[in-house]
Amino acid sequence: MSDVTNEWLGEPGDGGERPDPMRSARGHAKPALPRRFYQEAGFAEGPDGFRLTLDGRPANTPARNPLSLPTRALAEKVAAEWAAQAIVIDPAKMPLTRLANTSIDGVAPRHAAVVEDLCAYAGTDLVAYRAGDPERLVSAQAAAWDPILDWAREAFGARVILSEGVMHVTQPSDTVRALSEAVAAVDSPFRLAGLHTLTTLTGSLLIALAVLRGRLTPAEAWDAAHVDETYQAAVWGGDAEAEARLAIRRAEFEAAAELIASV
Repeated sequence: MSDVTNEWLGEPGDGGERPDPMRSARGHAKPALPRRFYQEAGFAEGPDGFRLTLDGRPANTPARNPLSLPTRALAEKVAAEWAAQAIVIDPAKMPLTRLANTSIDGVAPRHAAVVEDLCAYAGTDLVAYRAGDPERLVSAQAAAWDPILDWAREAFGARVILSEGVMHVTQPSDTVRALSEAVAAVDSPFRLAGLHTLTTLTGSLLIALAVLRGRLTPAEAWDAAHVDETYQAAVWGGDAEAEARLAIRRAEFEAAAELIASV
């Protein structure tokens, strides 16, 4: 059995060194890509969910945990990513698989630490920091972000204090506690992994929670998180390299939103 086959399918009694459980989150690293070693990708329902199968054999994560998905909808999408691979297996083209691996190998065993990491954003949320000028940008930020603040106040009782520029503002302890409780209530490692990705890509826990709770569509959330970039591009014109980097981040963002919607 090849190393790649062994990594994904494993073998009984394998007691070798376990791979780095967070390696799946580093999908854009570019080692030599492994060749596709299977003919068919599918899934099988079991007591722990829907496990990915490759040529009928149950598949594992990089840390050799069962690659089991909590819903049929997500299992279908992950299996489709595997089926779409051609000569080689390219993790960059398998965002839901990467997020599933991260959920199982990285988030599930570190749930409390991931919650704590997310809670830190409650005190530094993007939407709290506003421009003082020009008026066009001030208005754009208000139009995109004020409804999110209104929703957070209604949904969580969270009152966010605004700051002009980059001057740090300390948020009320009740606000931080309310948002932290909202994060801690996310018990699914898959939804928590998605929420973490949305938050880190936007710098806004509130925008991420709005997607999680269905208040914003992924497209609305992305636009809200990039008001400043949209303004700069309108004033100064686009930059091809920056737009390419942003496209990669948007694909990751949309995959995280799709993961949340599928579980």
